[in-house]
Order: sequence, then C-alpha cells, then structure tokens
Amino acid sequence: MKAAPEAQKRLLDLAELDSVLDRLAHRRRTLPELAEIDERSKLFAKLATQVIEAETETGDLAREQAKSESDVDAVRTRADRDQKRLDSGAVTSPRDLASLQSEIVSLQKRQGDLEEVVLEIMERREAAETKVTDLVTQRDEVRAALSTAEDRRDAALAEIDKEAAEVRGRRAAAIGEIPADLLALYEKLKDQYSVGAAMLRGGRCQGCKVALSIAEMNRIKAAPHDEVLRCDECRRILVRTAESGL
Repeated sequence: MKAAPEAQKRLLDLAELDSVLDRLAHRRRTLPELAEIDERSKLFAKLATQVIEAETETGDLAREQAKSESDVDAVRTRADRDQKRLDSGAVTSPRDLASLQSEIVSLQKRQGDLEEVVLEIMERREAAETKVTDLVTQRDEVRAALSTAEDRRDAALAEIDKEAAEVRGRRAAAIGEIPADLLALYEKLKDQYSVGAAMLRGGRCQGCKVALSIAEMNRIKAAPHDEVLRCDECRRILVRTAESGL
C-alpha cells in the first residue's frame, strides 16, 4: 500500500486521539462514584427493608398491647362489679360471700398478671419504635449520600462526555486528511490491537516497544517514503518520522 508520508503521520495524530477516547471511556466505566452508588444503593435497599420489618413489628406490638389492655379492662370491670356486690350487703349467705371474695381475689391476681403482660409489651414496643427511628435515620442518611454521589457522577459524566465530543470532532477532522484505504487498514488494526499505528522512534516500534534489527532498519531505509510499513512484531502500521533514527 502506498500513502503520502504526511498522510501516514496523520495516523499518529489519529492514534493519539483514539488513545484519549479509550482513556475517557475507561474513566467513564470506572468512575469511583459508580462503585459508591452501587454500594449505597444496596445499603439503602437493605435499610428500607429493615424499616418495613421494624414498622410491621411495631404495628403488631401495638395491636397486641391494645388487646392486652382490653383484657385488663374486662377483668377490672368484673372485679369492680363483684366488689360493689360485696359492699352492697346484698350477698348474705356465708358460702356465697366466701365464693364472691375468692373470685375477687382471683380477678385481682389475674388483673395484676395481665398488667405485667401489658408492661412487658410496652417495653418491647418502645424498643421497636426506637429501632424504627434509628433505621429511618440511617436510611435517610444513606439516601442523602446516594443522591450526592449521583450528582457527582452526573457531573463527572457530563465533563467526560463534553471532552469526548471535542476529541471526536478533532478525530473527524483528522480522518478527512487520510486516504480511505489507509484509514480502513488503520481501523482494522485498531480493532485487532487497540492501537492501529505507532511511531518508529530511535529504531524502536512505539507500539510494542521492540527494537528493530539492523536488517529490518536497513529494509526500512531502503523502502520508498510513501510505502506503508508494518511492524514485524506487532503488525501495526509503522510510521516513519524525523525521530525514527534512519
């Protein structure tokens, strides 16, 4: 393949622009904010689930407390009714009096036991409500941090995309100065080796960093200036410049 030396040198500009685009693409994929957002998103989802579970537990305890308090009220009402009967003097039979007094004592004991249950449930409910408050605080803090990280990610992506657009504009201008057949070869090699062209500097290919043999250097010296050369080692287009050492 033949191509003017200046066109071949433009491949080096193109390769540098492509290298910049590759770096920008890598930077886009590996922004630290992406890992942070992923981690915080998982933590937020976990905390959101824990909040729901804690709120469900609190609701269950509230219903359990209400039922126990209702049971206490029912026993208290019955004990008060029996106490009024006893105090009224309407019950005169010793046997009935003894039975009524025994029932009052039993109801009072039952009331005390139920009140202990209510207290125990209230303590559990208070602990559950405190847990809900703590989890909600943690969840909201993570959500705020997640939002901040997303803002930083968006700003970084916008900056990268802006720079990439500018580089692609320069690349389009460079392509316009390169013959179609040479450009097609460059693009093919770029797809294969990530870099399609490299400078020959001081007798060394800058693509694979391998020093060329004396015989290879002599072959290059003898080649026409417009001949498109390839590195024997990495097969990239080898571009000659004043720094090639020829």
